[in-house]
Amino acid sequence: MERSSDVSPALVFSRRRAARALRRRANWIQLAKFCTVGATGYVVNLSVYAALLAFGVHYLAAAACSFVVAVANNYTWNRLWTFRGQRGHVAYQGLRFLVVALCALAANEVLLALFVWSGLGKLSAQAIAIVLVTPINFVGNKLWSFRAG
Repeated sequence: MERSSDVSPALVFSRRRAARALRRRANWIQLAKFCTVGATGYVVNLSVYAALLAFGVHYLAAAACSFVVAVANNYTWNRLWTFRGQRGHVAYQGLRFLVVALCALAANEVLLALFVWSGLGKLSAQAIAIVLVTPINFVGNKLWSFRAG
């Protein structure tokens, strides 16, 4: 058990900040909006991915292409709706959004390859990988791409 004298002031501040953030209704609404946008991006991503697989495109290339389409969808809706009050310069935020998305894509590609290698179907593997990288997207976009001020 930690004693208060053993905990750094920075850790105490971080815990308090996180607790305050969890109590703010606006953060939960924003998360719900982000997940709604993410759900549309999920459908877009899997639809494009499945179509590309049907045309014989390699699954990793199909994942990268479907990612580009889904990112365009998600950036547009997150900018216009989810983080509307936190809009900055469109190109600057877009570039940050792209960086976060590329990190998520890298994680997605690794997970996808591992899932397919382990015998999971390509579409199921992609569906699971997308869900698993969603927290990277939300945290990166909330704290960096669309950060207030």
